[in-house]
Amino acid sequence: MENKINLEIPLDVKILPSDWNYQVLGKLVDSNRGISYGVVQPGHPNSSGVPIIRVNNLKKGSIIIDDIRQVEREIESKYQRTRLCGGEILLSLVGTLGECAIVPSNLAGWNVARAVGVIPVLPDIDTKWIYYCLQTPQIQHYINIWATRTVQATFNLRDVARLPIPLPPLSEQKAIAHILSSLDDKIELNQQMNETLEAMDRAIFKSWFVDFDPVRAKMEGRQPAGMDAATADLFPDEFEESSFGLIPKGWKIGTLNDLGKIVTGKTPSTKVAEYFGGNVPFITPSDMDGKKMISRTARYLTEDGVNAVKSAKIPAGTIIVSCIGSDMGKVTCAVQDSVTNQQINSIIANDYLREYIYYNLSQRKEELQNLAGGGSAVPILNKGHFSNVEILIPQSYLLKYFDQFSNTVATKIHENDEESHSLATIRDTLLPKLMSGEIRVKEAEKIMEKLT
Repeated sequence: MENKINLEIPLDVKILPSDWNYQVLGKLVDSNRGISYGVVQPGHPNSSGVPIIRVNNLKKGSIIIDDIRQVEREIESKYQRTRLCGGEILLSLVGTLGECAIVPSNLAGWNVARAVGVIPVLPDIDTKWIYYCLQTPQIQHYINIWATRTVQATFNLRDVARLPIPLPPLSEQKAIAHILSSLDDKIELNQQMNETLEAMDRAIFKSWFVDFDPVRAKMEGRQPAGMDAATADLFPDEFEESSFGLIPKGWKIGTLNDLGKIVTGKTPSTKVAEYFGGNVPFITPSDMDGKKMISRTARYLTEDGVNAVKSAKIPAGTIIVSCIGSDMGKVTCAVQDSVTNQQINSIIANDYLREYIYYNLSQRKEELQNLAGGGSAVPILNKGHFSNVEILIPQSYLLKYFDQFSNTVATKIHENDEESHSLATIRDTLLPKLMSGEIRVKEAEKIMEKLT
């Protein structure tokens, strides 16, 4: 197993199988377009302009289009080399380095910002192979050490072009990329399933506890849609006045403090190395990405670390709410015993109330932001204010029924999340070994057979 000599390739690259070789990335792209970055000065946003992809739109191999900026067509017309056709690889070049994604065909005609590089791979090279190469520890290492960091981390195009790409025969490129993408596809499927499950749960919550559809139907002498008679009997058939306006008769208004124990997080000293590296999640607002369940974070605490902030320890099932700054109002749940930082207030819910509190707070983000104060430049919803947030409280028998129903959904979401975590671990283990030839296709296929 010896590498063919290529003076453009760094000397510390991994040794490849004899039928593989290295080539710099710049020689594996369309020479007419080259590797380029996009719009340097996008000007003012224009709702009828051309959408551009920025670094914040690249996340974990996907292009997130929830927050897309559009630029004047006249400005975009000056950047035709980076106008997307579909199939290119995008690579983040400024700030958060090394995030990449393949452009889907439905984004053809879009463009990118200055901080994003466009890599149009040649047709005789498998694009997914290059995509996975860019995610290997070896390539990420070069991106990190070659980046300039004068103001903010920046990876220059000349260094993108000299990244060393291992090249097996095309058939092997495709076979390896297929193995890795099949794992990614299953992870994506689980994510979509979880989003569907939670959307269904949210829709039922809104119908029952926000729009009061069953109560309105009974007032009009109708059977509530999609509901059997036993479930319909759990709802009253009239409204009464309250400080919230009209609410179902017999329901009351209380505070979060009435529904559980409120805990404010705390950060153990970061100067004590023995506090970190254990198995208890340490959750910060940045770890809350909109999922219902959070089971793993970037950092973990040891038992010593937990004991240092033991008043902030929360059990599995606790509802976690970010209460500071731009992250104000983000809500999630802890899957396992955890600790949060001081920017989070948590609710250890009383029996059968977790699901109701979670969905209630998760649709009140703007209201929580408006309640924030504290007299500082950064809005803060402190423990006192948070504890006194008012909440509508239906009868206990209805809350128990909703909790039982919603817990079934939560269990499935958790199972999917755990499976995805296992698949991601397998993918991340296989990735560098497959991309260097340490594990060959047949061996990887045997591993994949055991997973199906």
